Amino acid sequence: MVRTESTMVPLGSEAPDFRLPDTRPGREGQLVARDDYAAAPALVVMFLSNHCPYVKHIQHGLVAVARDYQARGVAFVAISSNDISTHPDDRPEAMTVEAGQAAYPFAYVYDATQAVAHAYKAACTPDFFVYDRARRLVYRGQMDAARKFNQEPVDGRDLRAALDAVLAGGTPSAVQRPSLGCNIKWLAGNERQ
Repeated sequence: MVRTESTMVPLGSEAPDFRLPDTRPGREGQLVARDDYAAAPALVVMFLSNHCPYVKHIQHGLVAVARDYQARGVAFVAISSNDISTHPDDRPEAMTVEAGQAAYPFAYVYDATQAVAHAYKAACTPDFFVYDRARRLVYRGQMDAARKFNQEPVDGRDLRAALDAVLAGGTPSAVQRPSLGCNIKWLAGNERQ
């Protein structure tokens, strides 16, 4: 595990398209696309992995944030892009188990080629991107300040504040802190550019 910060993509960037297979129990293989969420007032794209202790640390809080904001129309999708030849705990079958155990209320899709991770300039797990109704990036970075090595509460404070601003027709604060987590496990020769 290499501790890595998110890249902090420029605000205003357009949400890259994707069409990836879901892994949730009962939905395995069903394709999920960015435009499936076209009617949502905001879209949260998250890069997660099964084995990452940073993801494990915030998992219950993330589920709570997603449930709270899905009730307000916000769409959430989680993407796993890790190389499963070196990290078999992240293979789609294991994602199905993880999604069920964690009770993920959002699609948990698999990016086998890592093309989507590259398009989003994702760097770590967890990594969060919030897009407004026009699918322009308005927030990127941490869910909150909680880390497995500190005493900060897992409350989703930063992500909640960004979503509240979008839902109120405003713009999230420009003061945004990068997420910190495990580096994405790139396929050989496919490292982040």
